[in-house]
Amino acid sequence: MTETLPVFNHYQRIGGAAKIHALVQRFYEIMDELPEVYGIRKMHAASLEGAADKLFKFLSGWLGGPPLFVQEFGEPFLRRRHFPFAIGVSERDQWLLCMDQALNEIVEDTVLRQELSTAFAKVADHMRNQPNA
Repeated sequence: MTETLPVFNHYQRIGGAAKIHALVQRFYEIMDELPEVYGIRKMHAASLEGAADKLFKFLSGWLGGPPLFVQEFGEPFLRRRHFPFAIGVSERDQWLLCMDQALNEIVEDTVLRQELSTAFAKVADHMRNQPNA
């Protein structure tokens, strides 16, 4: 008889809601701290609370936890929601700089950290709406 091992999704592996909150909080702190990401910081409201709330809710479902964003706002349609903002290579790279630093500080599991970094890079690249920019 073989024992079936539980399969853990990214939500469980990262540590659930508490760790996602910590990741999002650190992500936006970094965005406020680093002068080299001013390009994306100025795309946000003066207060980052609303953006942090939406990112937390999105990540909850995206990582395999409760679909909080969908429950409150409907399907994410990320590219469509970001289309009003000019997003090129520079903006993508600024966003990834913040997220990769937050991942490095918050996510202890190196394999998970790399998996998430790779997934975030794909999503960030998909958000680009400025050709060759």
